[in-house]
Amino acid sequence: MNTEIMTTLGGLLGGLAVFIYGMNLMSEGLQKAAGERMKQILGVLTRNRLVGVLAGALVTAVLQSSSATTVMVIGFVSAGLMSLPQAISVIFGANIGTTITAQLIAFKIDDYIWPIVFVGFVIYFFSKKETLKNVGQTIFAFGLLFVGITTMSSVMKPLASSQLFVDMIGRVADIPVLGVLVGALMTLVVQSSSATIAVLQNFASQAGPDGVTSILGLTGAIPILLGDNIGTTITAVLATIGQPRAAKRTALSHCLFNISGAFLFIWIVPWYAKFIQYISPHGAEIEVISRQIANAHMFFNISMTLIWLPFLPILAKMVTKLIPIGVSAEIAMTQPRFLDINIRHQPSAAINLTVHELVRIGGYTRDMADIAWNSFINGADEDDDQIDNLEEAVDVLQDKTTNYLSSLCTTGYLTEKQSGTVSNLIRAASDFERIGDQFVSISNFAKLKKAKGYAFTEFAVQELDETFQKIKEMLHNTVTALDTRDKELAASIIHQQEDIEGLERRLSKKHMERLQLGSCSPENTVAYTDVLHDLEAIGEFCSDIAEILLDEDLINELKNSGSQVPKGAVNA
Repeated sequence: MNTEIMTTLGGLLGGLAVFIYGMNLMSEGLQKAAGERMKQILGVLTRNRLVGVLAGALVTAVLQSSSATTVMVIGFVSAGLMSLPQAISVIFGANIGTTITAQLIAFKIDDYIWPIVFVGFVIYFFSKKETLKNVGQTIFAFGLLFVGITTMSSVMKPLASSQLFVDMIGRVADIPVLGVLVGALMTLVVQSSSATIAVLQNFASQAGPDGVTSILGLTGAIPILLGDNIGTTITAVLATIGQPRAAKRTALSHCLFNISGAFLFIWIVPWYAKFIQYISPHGAEIEVISRQIANAHMFFNISMTLIWLPFLPILAKMVTKLIPIGVSAEIAMTQPRFLDINIRHQPSAAINLTVHELVRIGGYTRDMADIAWNSFINGADEDDDQIDNLEEAVDVLQDKTTNYLSSLCTTGYLTEKQSGTVSNLIRAASDFERIGDQFVSISNFAKLKKAKGYAFTEFAVQELDETFQKIKEMLHNTVTALDTRDKELAASIIHQQEDIEGLERRLSKKHMERLQLGSCSPENTVAYTDVLHDLEAIGEFCSDIAEILLDEDLINELKNSGSQVPKGAVNA
Protein backbone atom coordinates (compact mmCIF):
# COMPACT_ATOMS: atom_id res chain seq x y z
CA MET A 1 0.00 0.00 0.00
CA ASN A 2 2.83 2.36 0.89
CA THR A 3 4.54 1.56 -2.41
CA GLU A 4 1.31 2.28 -4.29
CA ILE A 5 0.91 5.61 -2.51
CA MET A 6 4.51 6.60 -3.22
CA THR A 7 4.14 5.62 -6.89
CA THR A 8 0.97 7.66 -7.24
CA LEU A 9 2.38 10.64 -5.39
CA GLY A 10 5.65 10.49 -7.33
CA GLY A 11 3.82 10.27 -10.66
CA LEU A 12 1.56 13.18 -9.72
CA LEU A 13 4.42 15.42 -8.61
CA GLY A 14 6.58 14.37 -11.57
CA GLY A 15 3.78 15.04 -14.04
CA LEU A 16 3.14 18.39 -12.39
CA ALA A 17 6.85 19.24 -12.63
CA VAL A 18 6.91 18.38 -16.35
CA PHE A 19 3.74 20.43 -16.88
CA ILE A 20 5.12 23.52 -15.11
CA TYR A 21 8.47 23.18 -16.87
CA GLY A 22 6.73 22.86 -20.23
CA MET A 23 4.53 25.86 -19.49
CA ASN A 24 7.50 28.00 -18.44
CA LEU A 25 9.54 26.85 -21.43
CA MET A 26 6.66 27.63 -23.77
CA SER A 27 6.24 31.05 -22.18
CA GLU A 28 9.97 31.69 -22.63
CA GLY A 29 9.85 30.73 -26.31
CA LEU A 30 6.76 32.85 -26.91
CA GLN A 31 8.34 35.84 -25.19
CA LYS A 32 11.44 35.57 -27.34
CA ALA A 33 9.36 35.27 -30.48
CA ALA A 34 6.72 37.87 -29.65
CA GLY A 35 8.22 40.04 -26.88
CA GLU A 36 8.55 43.18 -29.01
CA ARG A 37 4.96 42.88 -30.21
CA MET A 38 3.86 42.58 -26.58
CA LYS A 39 5.49 45.95 -25.86
CA GLN A 40 3.61 47.51 -28.77
CA ILE A 41 0.34 46.09 -27.51
CA LEU A 42 0.93 47.45 -24.01
CA GLY A 43 1.77 50.80 -25.61
CA VAL A 44 -1.89 51.36 -26.60
CA LEU A 45 -3.12 51.32 -23.02
CA THR A 46 -3.59 55.08 -22.87
CA ARG A 47 -6.71 54.85 -25.03
CA ASN A 48 -9.39 53.54 -22.69
CA ARG A 49 -10.11 50.88 -20.11
CA LEU A 50 -11.68 48.47 -22.62
CA VAL A 51 -8.53 48.55 -24.78
CA GLY A 52 -6.54 47.87 -21.63
CA VAL A 53 -8.63 44.76 -20.93
CA LEU A 54 -8.20 43.51 -24.50
CA ALA A 55 -4.45 44.19 -24.41
CA GLY A 56 -4.06 42.38 -21.09
CA ALA A 57 -6.04 39.39 -22.36
CA LEU A 58 -4.04 39.18 -25.60
CA VAL A 59 -0.63 39.55 -23.95
CA THR A 60 -1.47 36.89 -21.36
CA ALA A 61 -2.92 34.52 -23.97
CA VAL A 62 0.32 34.81 -25.97
CA LEU A 63 2.72 34.64 -23.02
CA GLN A 64 0.62 31.93 -21.34
CA SER A 65 1.16 33.52 -17.95
CA SER A 66 -1.09 35.95 -16.11
CA SER A 67 1.61 36.24 -13.44
CA ALA A 68 4.11 37.43 -16.08
CA THR A 69 1.67 40.08 -17.31
CA THR A 70 0.72 41.17 -13.79
CA VAL A 71 4.34 41.45 -12.66
CA MET A 72 5.17 43.40 -15.83
CA VAL A 73 2.30 45.81 -15.17
CA ILE A 74 3.37 46.28 -11.55
CA GLY A 75 6.82 47.20 -12.84
CA PHE A 76 5.32 49.79 -15.21
CA VAL A 77 3.19 51.29 -12.43
CA SER A 78 6.10 51.49 -9.98
CA ALA A 79 8.13 53.22 -12.70
CA GLY A 80 5.36 55.73 -13.40
CA LEU A 81 4.92 54.50 -16.98
CA MET A 82 1.34 53.42 -16.42
CA SER A 83 -1.47 54.87 -14.32
CA LEU A 84 -3.28 52.79 -11.72
CA PRO A 85 -6.59 52.61 -13.67
CA GLN A 86 -4.69 51.52 -16.78
CA ALA A 87 -2.90 48.81 -14.81
CA ILE A 88 -6.14 47.54 -13.27
CA SER A 89 -7.76 47.24 -16.70
CA VAL A 90 -4.77 45.19 -17.91
CA ILE A 91 -5.05 42.89 -14.89
CA PHE A 92 -8.73 42.38 -15.67
CA GLY A 93 -7.69 41.31 -19.15
CA ALA A 94 -4.87 39.13 -17.81
CA ASN A 95 -7.38 37.14 -15.76
CA ILE A 96 -9.32 36.46 -18.97
CA GLY A 97 -6.20 35.65 -20.99
CA THR A 98 -5.02 33.02 -18.53
CA THR A 99 -8.18 30.98 -19.13
CA ILE A 100 -6.83 30.07 -22.59
CA THR A 101 -4.47 27.55 -20.94
CA ALA A 102 -7.39 25.65 -19.42
CA GLN A 103 -9.15 25.66 -22.80
CA LEU A 104 -6.05 24.15 -24.44
CA ILE A 105 -5.80 21.47 -21.76
CA ALA A 106 -9.42 20.45 -22.40
CA PHE A 107 -8.53 19.26 -25.90
CA LYS A 108 -7.98 15.53 -26.24
CA ILE A 109 -4.70 15.25 -28.16
CA ASP A 110 -3.17 12.22 -26.44
CA ASP A 111 -2.42 10.52 -29.77
CA TYR A 112 -0.47 13.52 -31.06
CA ILE A 113 1.64 14.42 -28.03
CA TRP A 114 4.87 12.63 -28.93
CA PRO A 115 4.83 13.70 -32.60
CA ILE A 116 4.44 17.31 -31.38
CA VAL A 117 7.39 16.87 -29.00
CA PHE A 118 9.48 15.37 -31.79
CA VAL A 119 8.64 18.09 -34.35
CA GLY A 120 9.39 20.81 -31.82
CA PHE A 121 12.71 19.20 -30.89
CA VAL A 122 13.78 18.85 -34.54
CA ILE A 123 12.97 22.50 -35.33
CA TYR A 124 14.73 23.73 -32.19
CA PHE A 125 17.79 21.47 -32.46
CA PHE A 126 18.54 21.82 -36.16
CA SER A 127 17.48 25.41 -36.90
CA LYS A 128 20.18 28.03 -37.27
CA LYS A 129 17.87 31.04 -37.27
CA GLU A 130 16.96 32.28 -33.82
CA THR A 131 13.32 32.90 -34.79
CA LEU A 132 12.86 29.28 -35.89
CA LYS A 133 14.60 28.04 -32.74
CA ASN A 134 12.08 30.00 -30.65
CA VAL A 135 9.21 28.48 -32.62
CA GLY A 136 10.70 25.02 -32.12
CA GLN A 137 11.10 25.62 -28.41
CA THR A 138 7.47 26.70 -28.15
CA ILE A 139 6.18 23.59 -29.99
CA PHE A 140 8.45 21.29 -27.97
CA ALA A 141 7.30 22.89 -24.71
CA PHE A 142 3.65 22.65 -25.77
CA GLY A 143 4.13 18.92 -26.20
CA LEU A 144 5.86 18.62 -22.83
CA LEU A 145 2.94 20.39 -21.23
CA PHE A 146 0.60 17.62 -22.39
CA VAL A 147 3.14 14.94 -21.44
CA GLY A 148 2.83 16.23 -17.89
CA ILE A 149 -0.97 16.23 -18.11
CA THR A 150 -1.04 12.66 -19.42
CA THR A 151 1.32 11.52 -16.66
CA MET A 152 -0.87 13.08 -13.98
CA SER A 153 -3.97 11.59 -15.55
CA SER A 154 -2.54 8.06 -15.58
CA VAL A 155 -1.50 8.09 -11.92
CA MET A 156 -4.81 9.57 -10.79
CA LYS A 157 -6.87 6.64 -12.08
CA PRO A 158 -6.13 4.35 -9.10
CA LEU A 159 -7.29 7.07 -6.72
CA ALA A 160 -10.84 6.74 -8.02
CA SER A 161 -11.00 3.18 -6.66
CA SER A 162 -9.95 4.24 -3.16
CA GLN A 163 -13.03 4.59 -0.96
CA LEU A 164 -11.08 6.69 1.57
CA PHE A 165 -10.08 9.15 -1.12
CA VAL A 166 -13.61 9.24 -2.57
CA ASP A 167 -14.98 10.07 0.90
CA MET A 168 -12.42 12.89 1.29
CA ILE A 169 -13.34 14.36 -2.08
CA GLY A 170 -17.00 14.06 -1.16
CA ARG A 171 -16.40 16.36 1.80
CA VAL A 172 -14.76 18.97 -0.42
CA ALA A 173 -17.58 18.72 -2.95
CA ASP A 174 -20.24 19.11 -0.25
CA ILE A 175 -18.58 22.07 1.53
CA PRO A 176 -17.81 24.88 -0.99
CA VAL A 177 -15.74 26.90 1.50
CA LEU A 178 -13.47 23.93 2.02
CA GLY A 179 -13.06 23.66 -1.75
CA VAL A 180 -12.05 27.33 -1.95
CA LEU A 181 -9.44 26.82 0.77
CA VAL A 182 -8.05 23.72 -0.97
CA GLY A 183 -7.78 25.57 -4.29
CA ALA A 184 -6.12 28.60 -2.73
CA LEU A 185 -3.63 26.45 -0.80
CA MET A 186 -2.73 24.43 -3.92
CA THR A 187 -1.98 27.58 -5.92
CA LEU A 188 -0.06 29.16 -3.04
CA VAL A 189 2.22 26.11 -2.98
CA VAL A 190 2.61 25.62 -6.73
CA GLN A 191 2.66 29.36 -7.58
CA SER A 192 0.72 28.74 -10.79
CA SER A 193 -3.04 28.80 -11.16
CA SER A 194 -2.71 27.25 -14.63
CA ALA A 195 -0.93 24.25 -13.12
CA THR A 196 -3.46 23.73 -10.32
CA ILE A 197 -6.37 24.13 -12.72
CA ALA A 198 -4.74 21.54 -14.99
CA VAL A 199 -4.56 19.17 -12.00
CA LEU A 200 -8.19 19.95 -11.22
CA GLN A 201 -9.27 19.24 -14.82
CA ASN A 202 -7.42 15.93 -14.88
CA PHE A 203 -8.64 14.85 -11.48
CA ALA A 204 -12.25 15.76 -12.26
CA SER A 205 -11.97 13.68 -15.45
CA GLN A 206 -11.50 10.51 -13.38
CA ALA A 207 -14.58 8.32 -13.08
CA GLY A 208 -16.19 7.66 -9.72
CA PRO A 209 -17.24 4.25 -8.39
CA ASP A 210 -20.01 4.00 -10.97
CA GLY A 211 -17.51 4.39 -13.82
CA VAL A 212 -19.60 7.08 -15.54
CA THR A 213 -19.80 10.22 -13.43
CA SER A 214 -16.86 12.36 -12.32
CA ILE A 215 -15.27 11.58 -8.98
CA LEU A 216 -15.55 15.28 -8.14
CA GLY A 217 -18.31 16.71 -10.32
CA LEU A 218 -18.62 20.26 -11.59
CA THR A 219 -20.27 21.55 -8.39
CA GLY A 220 -17.28 20.25 -6.45
CA ALA A 221 -14.75 21.59 -8.95
CA ILE A 222 -16.05 25.17 -9.11
CA PRO A 223 -15.19 26.10 -5.46
CA ILE A 224 -11.66 24.74 -5.96
CA LEU A 225 -11.47 26.80 -9.15
CA LEU A 226 -12.49 29.91 -7.19
CA GLY A 227 -9.76 29.14 -4.67
CA ASP A 228 -7.21 28.83 -7.47
CA ASN A 229 -8.09 32.37 -8.57
CA ILE A 230 -7.52 33.66 -5.04
CA GLY A 231 -4.22 31.81 -4.66
CA THR A 232 -2.77 33.24 -7.86
CA THR A 233 -2.85 36.75 -6.40
CA ILE A 234 0.05 35.85 -4.09
CA THR A 235 2.44 36.17 -7.06
CA ALA A 236 1.38 39.78 -7.54
CA VAL A 237 1.69 40.45 -3.81
CA LEU A 238 5.22 39.00 -3.68
CA ALA A 239 6.18 41.13 -6.70
CA THR A 240 5.43 44.31 -4.72
CA ILE A 241 7.94 43.61 -1.95
CA GLY A 242 10.28 46.59 -1.89
CA GLN A 243 8.22 48.38 -4.56
CA PRO A 244 6.52 51.81 -4.29
CA ARG A 245 2.98 52.07 -3.01
CA ALA A 246 1.60 52.43 -6.52
CA ALA A 247 2.73 48.86 -7.20
CA LYS A 248 1.15 47.63 -3.96
CA ARG A 249 -2.14 49.24 -5.00
CA THR A 250 -2.01 47.39 -8.30
CA ALA A 251 -1.50 44.07 -6.53
CA LEU A 252 -4.30 44.88 -4.06
CA SER A 253 -6.72 45.57 -6.91
CA HIS A 254 -5.84 42.12 -8.31
CA CYS A 255 -6.61 40.56 -4.93
CA LEU A 256 -9.92 42.42 -4.57
CA PHE A 257 -10.98 41.38 -8.06
CA ASN A 258 -10.48 37.64 -7.42
CA ILE A 259 -11.59 37.61 -3.79
CA SER A 260 -14.80 39.54 -4.54
CA GLY A 261 -15.50 37.17 -7.43
CA ALA A 262 -15.04 34.10 -5.23
CA PHE A 263 -17.28 35.62 -2.55
CA LEU A 264 -19.99 36.38 -5.11
CA PHE A 265 -19.95 33.05 -6.97
CA ILE A 266 -19.66 30.75 -3.96
CA TRP A 267 -23.32 31.46 -3.12
CA ILE A 268 -24.54 30.37 -6.54
CA VAL A 269 -22.34 27.33 -7.24
CA PRO A 270 -25.23 24.88 -8.01
CA TRP A 271 -26.92 27.31 -10.40
CA TYR A 272 -23.63 28.37 -11.94
CA ALA A 273 -22.75 24.70 -12.55
CA LYS A 274 -26.06 24.15 -14.33
CA PHE A 275 -25.47 27.21 -16.51
CA ILE A 276 -21.98 26.01 -17.48
CA GLN A 277 -23.32 22.55 -18.25
CA TYR A 278 -25.96 24.12 -20.47
CA ILE A 279 -23.48 26.17 -22.57
CA SER A 280 -20.82 23.45 -22.70
CA PRO A 281 -20.63 20.30 -24.88
CA HIS A 282 -22.92 17.50 -23.71
CA GLY A 283 -22.02 13.88 -23.14
CA ALA A 284 -20.64 11.54 -20.47
CA GLU A 285 -19.52 13.69 -17.53
CA ILE A 286 -15.96 12.36 -17.41
CA GLU A 287 -15.58 13.18 -21.12
CA VAL A 288 -16.83 16.79 -20.97
CA ILE A 289 -16.04 17.99 -17.45
CA SER A 290 -12.54 19.23 -18.40
CA ARG A 291 -14.10 21.57 -20.96
CA GLN A 292 -16.80 22.55 -18.45
CA ILE A 293 -14.14 23.56 -15.91
CA ALA A 294 -12.32 25.57 -18.60
CA ASN A 295 -15.58 27.30 -19.52
CA ALA A 296 -16.41 27.96 -15.86
CA HIS A 297 -12.96 29.51 -15.42
CA MET A 298 -13.35 31.71 -18.51
CA PHE A 299 -16.92 32.81 -17.81
CA PHE A 300 -16.05 33.65 -14.20
CA ASN A 301 -13.28 36.04 -15.25
CA ILE A 302 -15.30 37.57 -18.09
CA SER A 303 -18.27 38.10 -15.74
CA MET A 304 -16.18 39.71 -13.02
CA THR A 305 -14.50 41.98 -15.59
CA LEU A 306 -17.90 43.13 -16.88
CA ILE A 307 -19.06 43.71 -13.29
CA TRP A 308 -15.96 45.67 -12.21
CA LEU A 309 -15.18 47.54 -15.42
CA PRO A 310 -17.81 50.32 -14.96
CA PHE A 311 -16.58 50.74 -11.37
CA LEU A 312 -12.87 50.77 -12.24
CA PRO A 313 -12.37 54.40 -11.03
CA ILE A 314 -14.05 53.44 -7.75
CA LEU A 315 -11.75 50.42 -7.37
CA ALA A 316 -8.74 52.68 -8.05
CA LYS A 317 -9.91 55.13 -5.36
CA MET A 318 -10.58 52.27 -2.97
CA VAL A 319 -7.06 50.83 -3.17
CA THR A 320 -5.62 54.35 -3.01
CA LYS A 321 -7.44 54.92 0.29
CA LEU A 322 -6.40 51.55 1.64
CA ILE A 323 -2.76 52.25 0.75
CA PRO A 324 -2.32 56.03 1.01
CA ILE A 325 0.81 57.88 -0.04
CA GLY A 326 3.04 58.95 2.82
CA VAL A 327 6.32 60.77 3.11
CA SER A 328 8.11 57.41 3.04
CA ALA A 329 6.81 56.83 -0.49
CA GLU A 330 9.16 59.47 -1.89
CA ILE A 331 11.88 57.69 -3.84
CA ALA A 332 15.41 58.71 -2.91
CA MET A 333 17.64 60.07 -5.64
CA THR A 334 19.94 57.08 -5.42
CA GLN A 335 17.11 54.55 -5.71
CA PRO A 336 16.26 53.26 -9.21
CA ARG A 337 12.84 54.36 -10.29
CA PHE A 338 12.43 52.26 -13.42
CA LEU A 339 14.35 49.05 -12.75
CA ASP A 340 12.20 46.12 -11.65
CA ILE A 341 13.88 42.83 -10.83
CA ASN A 342 10.57 41.00 -11.17
CA ILE A 343 10.33 41.50 -14.94
CA ARG A 344 13.80 40.31 -15.90
CA HIS A 345 12.16 37.35 -17.62
CA GLN A 346 10.36 39.77 -19.96
CA PRO A 347 13.52 41.22 -21.56
CA SER A 348 11.71 43.59 -23.92
CA ALA A 349 9.92 45.25 -21.01
CA ALA A 350 13.10 45.20 -18.89
CA ILE A 351 15.12 46.89 -21.65
CA ASN A 352 12.37 49.46 -22.07
CA LEU A 353 12.44 50.38 -18.38
CA THR A 354 16.25 50.45 -18.36
CA VAL A 355 16.26 53.06 -21.13
CA HIS A 356 13.98 55.22 -19.00
CA GLU A 357 16.39 54.84 -16.07
CA LEU A 358 19.26 55.94 -18.33
CA VAL A 359 17.25 58.99 -19.39
CA ARG A 360 16.76 59.75 -15.70
CA ILE A 361 20.53 59.46 -15.08
CA GLY A 362 21.10 61.72 -18.08
CA GLY A 363 18.73 64.22 -16.52
CA TYR A 364 20.87 64.29 -13.40
CA THR A 365 24.00 65.00 -15.48
CA ARG A 366 22.20 67.94 -17.12
CA ASP A 367 21.49 69.32 -13.65
CA MET A 368 25.15 68.85 -12.78
CA ALA A 369 26.12 70.88 -15.85
CA ASP A 370 24.29 74.02 -14.71
CA ILE A 371 25.43 73.69 -11.09
CA ALA A 372 29.09 73.04 -11.96
CA TRP A 373 29.22 75.99 -14.32
CA ASN A 374 27.50 78.34 -11.86
CA SER A 375 30.01 77.24 -9.24
CA PHE A 376 32.95 77.86 -11.60
CA ILE A 377 31.79 81.32 -12.68
CA ASN A 378 30.21 82.62 -9.48
CA GLY A 379 31.93 80.47 -6.82
CA ALA A 380 28.66 79.65 -5.01
CA ASP A 381 29.41 77.47 -1.93
CA GLU A 382 25.91 75.98 -1.80
CA ASP A 383 26.54 74.41 -5.21
CA ASP A 384 29.18 72.07 -3.75
CA ASP A 385 26.67 69.96 -1.80
CA GLN A 386 24.30 69.79 -4.77
CA ILE A 387 27.00 68.59 -7.15
CA ASP A 388 28.15 65.96 -4.62
CA ASN A 389 24.59 64.67 -4.12
CA LEU A 390 24.01 64.46 -7.86
CA GLU A 391 27.34 62.73 -8.42
CA GLU A 392 26.48 60.13 -5.79
CA ALA A 393 23.09 59.57 -7.42
CA VAL A 394 24.65 59.14 -10.87
CA ASP A 395 27.35 56.77 -9.55
CA VAL A 396 24.91 54.59 -7.58
CA LEU A 397 22.30 54.49 -10.34
CA GLN A 398 24.95 53.65 -12.96
CA ASP A 399 26.15 50.79 -10.79
CA LYS A 400 22.63 49.46 -10.19
CA THR A 401 21.65 49.87 -13.84
CA THR A 402 24.75 47.97 -14.97
CA ASN A 403 24.04 45.19 -12.48
CA TYR A 404 20.43 45.05 -13.62
CA LEU A 405 21.41 44.82 -17.28
CA SER A 406 24.02 42.18 -16.46
CA SER A 407 21.39 40.13 -14.64
CA LEU A 408 19.29 40.03 -17.81
CA CYS A 409 22.07 38.04 -19.46
CA THR A 410 21.75 35.30 -16.84
CA THR A 411 18.04 34.65 -17.42
CA GLY A 412 18.47 32.87 -20.74
CA TYR A 413 15.58 34.87 -22.22
CA LEU A 414 17.63 37.34 -24.27
CA THR A 415 17.76 37.00 -28.03
CA GLU A 416 21.07 37.55 -29.80
CA LYS A 417 20.05 41.07 -30.83
CA GLN A 418 18.84 41.88 -27.31
CA SER A 419 22.21 40.77 -25.91
CA GLY A 420 23.87 43.34 -28.16
CA THR A 421 21.39 45.97 -27.01
CA VAL A 422 22.13 45.19 -23.35
CA SER A 423 25.87 45.51 -23.99
CA ASN A 424 25.38 48.91 -25.61
CA LEU A 425 23.18 50.14 -22.78
CA ILE A 426 25.82 49.14 -20.22
CA ARG A 427 28.29 51.23 -22.23
CA ALA A 428 25.86 54.18 -22.28
CA ALA A 429 25.43 53.96 -18.50
CA SER A 430 29.21 54.11 -18.10
CA ASP A 431 29.39 57.16 -20.40
CA PHE A 432 26.83 59.04 -18.30
CA GLU A 433 28.79 58.21 -15.15
CA ARG A 434 31.98 59.59 -16.73
CA ILE A 435 30.12 62.73 -17.79
CA GLY A 436 29.19 63.20 -14.14
CA ASP A 437 32.83 62.77 -13.14
CA GLN A 438 33.88 65.53 -15.56
CA PHE A 439 31.39 67.95 -14.02
CA VAL A 440 32.75 67.07 -10.57
CA SER A 441 36.22 67.85 -11.92
CA ILE A 442 34.98 71.27 -13.10
CA SER A 443 33.43 71.81 -9.66
CA ASN A 444 36.76 70.98 -8.03
CA PHE A 445 38.51 73.53 -10.22
CA ALA A 446 35.87 76.03 -9.11
CA LYS A 447 36.90 75.39 -5.49
CA LEU A 448 40.57 75.78 -6.44
CA LYS A 449 39.84 78.97 -8.35
CA LYS A 450 38.05 80.44 -5.35
CA ALA A 451 40.65 79.26 -2.81
CA LYS A 452 43.57 80.66 -4.85
CA GLY A 453 41.75 83.80 -5.86
CA TYR A 454 42.26 83.16 -9.58
CA ALA A 455 40.60 85.68 -11.89
CA PHE A 456 40.03 84.94 -15.58
CA THR A 457 40.04 87.60 -18.24
CA GLU A 458 36.80 88.55 -19.92
CA PHE A 459 38.00 86.81 -23.10
CA ALA A 460 38.77 83.57 -21.24
CA VAL A 461 35.35 83.53 -19.56
CA GLN A 462 33.60 84.13 -22.90
CA GLU A 463 35.57 81.33 -24.55
CA LEU A 464 34.83 78.86 -21.79
CA ASP A 465 31.18 79.89 -21.75
CA GLU A 466 30.94 79.41 -25.51
CA THR A 467 32.32 75.89 -25.17
CA PHE A 468 30.08 75.12 -22.21
CA GLN A 469 26.92 76.20 -24.04
CA LYS A 470 27.79 73.89 -26.93
CA ILE A 471 28.48 71.02 -24.54
CA LYS A 472 25.23 71.68 -22.70
CA GLU A 473 23.36 71.54 -26.01
CA MET A 474 25.11 68.26 -26.89
CA LEU A 475 24.19 66.74 -23.54
CA HIS A 476 20.59 67.86 -23.90
CA ASN A 477 20.43 66.38 -27.40
CA THR A 478 21.99 63.14 -26.19
CA VAL A 479 19.39 62.62 -23.46
CA THR A 480 16.61 63.63 -25.86
CA ALA A 481 17.84 61.26 -28.58
CA LEU A 482 17.86 58.40 -26.08
CA ASP A 483 14.41 59.34 -24.81
CA THR A 484 12.82 59.76 -28.26
CA ARG A 485 14.88 57.13 -30.12
CA ASP A 486 15.80 59.86 -32.65
CA LYS A 487 18.43 58.51 -35.03
CA GLU A 488 18.88 61.82 -36.91
CA LEU A 489 19.46 63.74 -33.69
CA ALA A 490 22.03 61.13 -32.65
CA ALA A 491 23.88 61.62 -35.95
CA SER A 492 23.94 65.41 -35.42
CA ILE A 493 25.63 64.94 -32.02
CA ILE A 494 28.61 63.28 -33.69
CA HIS A 495 28.99 66.30 -35.98
CA GLN A 496 28.75 68.59 -32.94
CA GLN A 497 31.66 66.72 -31.35
CA GLU A 498 33.81 67.42 -34.40
CA ASP A 499 33.09 71.14 -33.90
CA ILE A 500 33.98 70.89 -30.20
CA GLU A 501 37.36 69.34 -30.97
CA GLY A 502 38.19 72.15 -33.38
CA LEU A 503 36.98 74.75 -30.88
CA GLU A 504 39.13 73.25 -28.10
CA ARG A 505 42.28 73.45 -30.25
CA ARG A 506 41.49 77.01 -31.29
CA LEU A 507 40.84 78.24 -27.74
CA SER A 508 43.99 76.56 -26.39
CA LYS A 509 45.99 78.38 -29.03
CA LYS A 510 44.35 81.72 -28.12
CA HIS A 511 45.12 81.19 -24.45
CA MET A 512 48.82 80.62 -25.24
CA GLU A 513 48.81 83.83 -27.27
CA ARG A 514 47.39 85.75 -24.29
CA LEU A 515 50.07 84.25 -22.05
CA GLN A 516 52.79 85.48 -24.42
CA LEU A 517 51.23 88.96 -24.46
CA GLY A 518 51.04 88.98 -20.66
CA SER A 519 47.27 89.55 -20.60
CA CYS A 520 46.62 86.25 -18.85
CA SER A 521 48.20 84.94 -15.62
CA PRO A 522 50.27 81.72 -15.84
CA GLU A 523 48.61 80.53 -12.60
CA ASN A 524 45.26 80.32 -14.46
CA THR A 525 46.61 78.08 -17.19
CA VAL A 526 46.05 74.76 -15.38
CA ALA A 527 42.46 75.59 -14.44
CA TYR A 528 41.65 77.01 -17.88
CA THR A 529 43.11 74.18 -19.97
CA ASP A 530 41.87 71.39 -17.69
CA VAL A 531 38.30 72.74 -17.66
CA LEU A 532 38.51 73.00 -21.44
CA HIS A 533 39.67 69.37 -21.60
CA ASP A 534 36.86 68.32 -19.22
CA LEU A 535 34.29 69.93 -21.53
CA GLU A 536 35.81 68.24 -24.57
CA ALA A 537 35.75 64.88 -22.77
CA ILE A 538 32.03 65.34 -22.02
CA GLY A 539 31.49 65.92 -25.72
CA GLU A 540 33.33 62.69 -26.50
CA PHE A 541 31.12 60.72 -24.11
CA CYS A 542 28.00 62.29 -25.63
CA SER A 543 29.31 61.34 -29.06
CA ASP A 544 29.91 57.77 -27.89
CA ILE A 545 26.30 57.48 -26.66
CA ALA A 546 25.15 58.90 -30.00
CA GLU A 547 27.16 56.24 -31.85
CA ILE A 548 25.49 53.59 -29.69
CA LEU A 549 22.08 54.98 -30.67
CA LEU A 550 22.99 54.63 -34.35
CA ASP A 551 23.24 50.86 -33.97
CA GLU A 552 20.41 49.43 -36.08
CA ASP A 553 19.51 46.60 -33.70
CA LEU A 554 19.44 48.92 -30.71
CA ILE A 555 17.40 51.64 -32.41
CA ASN A 556 14.85 49.07 -33.60
CA GLU A 557 14.63 47.60 -30.12
CA LEU A 558 14.14 51.00 -28.52
CA LYS A 559 11.62 52.18 -31.09
CA ASN A 560 9.48 49.20 -30.15
CA SER A 561 9.94 49.81 -26.43
CA GLY A 562 6.64 51.51 -25.82
CA SER A 563 5.88 54.86 -24.26
CA GLN A 564 8.44 57.49 -23.38
CA VAL A 565 9.18 58.71 -19.90
CA PRO A 566 6.12 60.47 -18.51
CA LYS A 567 6.33 64.20 -18.04
CA GLY A 568 8.07 64.98 -14.80
CA ALA A 569 9.51 61.50 -14.37
CA VAL A 570 13.12 62.51 -14.93
CA ASN A 571 14.77 63.37 -11.62
CA ALA A 572 11.56 62.53 -9.80
